[in-house]
Amino acid sequence: MVIMFDNLSKNLTDLIRRITTGSAIDRAAVEEILKELQKILLQSDVDTALANGLVSNVRKKCLEEKIPAGLTLREYILKTIYEELVKLLGEKPAELMGKKRLMLIGLFGSGKTTTAAKLAKYFKKQGLKPALVCCDLHRPAAPEQLRQLADEVKVSYFVDKTPLDSARNGLEKFKDYDVIIFDTAGRDALDKGLADELKKLSEIIKPDEVLLAIPADLGKVARKQSEEFHKLVGVTGVIITKMDGTAKAGGSLAATSVTGAKVKFIGIGEKIDALELYNPQRFVSRLLGLGDLETLMEKAKEVEIKKESVEKIVEGKFTLQDFYEQIEAMQKMGPLKQIASMIPGMGMMKIPEGLMETQEEKMKHFKYIMQSMTKKEKENPDVISASRVKRISKGSGRPESEVRELLDQYNKMKKMMKSLGGIKGLQRGALKDLAKQFGFKL
Repeated sequence: MVIMFDNLSKNLTDLIRRITTGSAIDRAAVEEILKELQKILLQSDVDTALANGLVSNVRKKCLEEKIPAGLTLREYILKTIYEELVKLLGEKPAELMGKKRLMLIGLFGSGKTTTAAKLAKYFKKQGLKPALVCCDLHRPAAPEQLRQLADEVKVSYFVDKTPLDSARNGLEKFKDYDVIIFDTAGRDALDKGLADELKKLSEIIKPDEVLLAIPADLGKVARKQSEEFHKLVGVTGVIITKMDGTAKAGGSLAATSVTGAKVKFIGIGEKIDALELYNPQRFVSRLLGLGDLETLMEKAKEVEIKKESVEKIVEGKFTLQDFYEQIEAMQKMGPLKQIASMIPGMGMMKIPEGLMETQEEKMKHFKYIMQSMTKKEKENPDVISASRVKRISKGSGRPESEVRELLDQYNKMKKMMKSLGGIKGLQRGALKDLAKQFGFKL
C-alpha cells in the first residue's frame, strides 16, 4: 500500500500469499481463512457489524453457493475476498468534476484547511479556476493558514469579518470562478452553536457538494461522527485525511458507508499535492499486494517520465544517467514505499522493515554521487576505476564505500530486471495467473 494502511495491507497480503501457496483448499481451510480475515479487519478498527457482514458474504458465496464454472475453490475465494473488500470500501470511484461550490466540514484537527488547498490544486490540474473562502474565524490562526496555502497553490483567497459574511461576499466575489471551496470551522458535530452556524452557512452557500474530512486515526468513532454531520447538512462525499500515519484507517473508510456518501479522496501525506482520487478497486488491489499499474502510470505521466526511459529500466538496458533521471522523477512521484506498493507483485515480496525508508535516504546520496561523475562515467560505469572512485567521493562529499555501493546496486538492478524478462516477463507466469484471478490485466 501507500504508507497508509500498513498493518492491514501487510496482514491481508500475508493471507493472500498463504491462500495462493498453501496446500489444498477445502471447507475447513476456508473457515480458517475467514476466521483470519475477520481478525485482520477487526484489528484495523473496521466496525464489527461490517466485518462480520463481509465474512458472512464470503462464506455464503464460497461454501453455500455453486462455484462458477472454470474456477477452483482456491481461485474463487481469492476473487470473492477481493470483490467483497471493494464493496465494503466503496465499489466505484466518485470523482468531483465541473463547476462547483464545495463546502468542507469536519472535526477540530481533521486536516480540513490543508485539504481545502489540496483540492484547489487538484482542480487547477484539471484546467479549472478555483478559489478559497475562509469561513473559519473561531480558530485565530485559520485565516492566515488558509491565506498562506492559497499563496502556495497560487489561487485566489477571501475572508470577511464573520463566517456568514465570508460565505455571502465570497460567493459574489468569485461568481465567475469554476470552483469555490468554503473552509468551515472544525467542530464537534454535537456542538449546538457551531452546528447552527454550519446550517446557516449551508443555506447561504447552497453547496453542490458537502465534503466531510475525516482523519484516518478516528477509527470506529468515524461512524458516529459521519452520522451526526450527515443529519446536520447532508454529507455528499468524504475525504479521509492523514492516511499516512495510522493503521486504523479501515474503520474510517468503512464507517463512512452510514452516510450513503462515497469516499472521494484520500490524503496521503502533508505535502500540498499529497491528495489521491479514491478508487476502491485500485485501493484494494494495493491492499492485497497486487499493485496498481494504472495509478503508477498516471503519477509517472504527471511528472513527465519518458516512456522510453521506463522501457530501458524494465528491460535492464539502462545507464547511470538513466538511473539518475529515474531517481529524480521518482522523488517527485512520492515516497518510495508508496511507489513500490503500486508495482505488481512487489507487495507479495517479504521486504525487511524499514528498508524502503533507508533506501530513500540512500537515493539522495546516490544523486550527489552521480552529479560528481563525468558524462562518460554515467554513460559507461565500467570505466570507473579506483582513482575515479576517489575523485567522485571527494567531489560529492560522500565516502568511497557509498560510491562502490551505488555501482554495485546499479549492476544488481540491471541483472534483476533482465532476469524478470523485461515487459514480456511481467506479462506471463505466476504473477499474471494470480492477477487474472482478480480480473486484473498486467
